[in-house]
Amino acid sequence: MVKERVILGIDPGTIVMGYGVLLVLDNKPYLQTMGVLQLNKFEDHYLRLKKIFERVLGLIDQYHPDELAIEAPFFGKNVQSMLKLGRAQGVAIAAAMERDIPIFEYAPLKIKQAITGNGSASKEQVAGVLKNYLHIKEENMLPQLDATDGLAAAVCHFFQSNNPVLERKYSNWGDYIKKNPDKIHKK
Repeated sequence: MVKERVILGIDPGTIVMGYGVLLVLDNKPYLQTMGVLQLNKFEDHYLRLKKIFERVLGLIDQYHPDELAIEAPFFGKNVQSMLKLGRAQGVAIAAAMERDIPIFEYAPLKIKQAITGNGSASKEQVAGVLKNYLHIKEENMLPQLDATDGLAAAVCHFFQSNNPVLERKYSNWGDYIKKNPDKIHKK
């Protein structure tokens, strides 16, 4: 029996929101779709938030994701930008909550680290690694890197959820010896 899971990844933004849908079959990821929602044509910030909510609900209703992976806002110097980005993220999260989808949030550095091995990788580097890893044809790559950023959030979640951190059984060698006296050979 084939195990199937769908992960929706979102790179929130009030000018451009990127998204990617990852289909996981028997623990192997495949690109289902990726794209962007262009919001710069809407002057009203609240209308932009409404469009984000509607688009995320639309993606959920179309692809039926099991989980949402979303990029957390990074802390910048511009407080107004942070506020707007946080609102965009909150609206996307609210849409997922509306459909009872579990939400997983990842810092941009964590996503880049998971995809490229380098937390300070460029958007182009992230896109290149995803292209190779998921065998995405050149004609299916979008010029907007926000789409691959959304996909990167989904792939990061795939990696994180398939490699749970092992529970630490021992705090140090002394603790190991104390808990495993039969493994120590004394001369």
